[in-house]
Amino acid sequence: MSIQTQKKNMQTIHGLISQDLGYISGERESGPNGAKKVFHTKSAAFLRALAKDLDFKEFKVTNNHAGIAVSGEITLMGMWGDGNGLYFQLNQPIQPFNSFLYRHITNMKDYSSGRNQWLDCSIFADGDYEELIDTMLKLRNTSAETGGMRHAA
Repeated sequence: MSIQTQKKNMQTIHGLISQDLGYISGERESGPNGAKKVFHTKSAAFLRALAKDLDFKEFKVTNNHAGIAVSGEITLMGMWGDGNGLYFQLNQPIQPFNSFLYRHITNMKDYSSGRNQWLDCSIFADGDYEELIDTMLKLRNTSAETGGMRHAA
């Protein structure tokens, strides 16, 4: 996808998480309906394109639709190589935190190492794709320099 498309996707995702994605109505009570379905579809496509732009050697994007009253989450796990990777998760943030989780990983089954870090959702409202890329690449560079550990800013 082009950078312009990714910027628009970021703004669309921000608009979706700004509304109630956990409402009970639509096709299925416990699955993705309406805005929740669009959120999962748009976010998965966005994260796949992000993985390519981050130049991962290996990556996967997964959806957890969860149940009613929650948005679920869409997760990107990607490896640059040699125990250096990224875990990045999009979901509807719980107020007042308004942020997305990301952290360093050492392999594609690493669900617990690196320190959790938080990316303010306003970056999505602004559609600042370049800043998002820079933030994630700093994690890559810092992780490589410190042997995989990244200290929260």
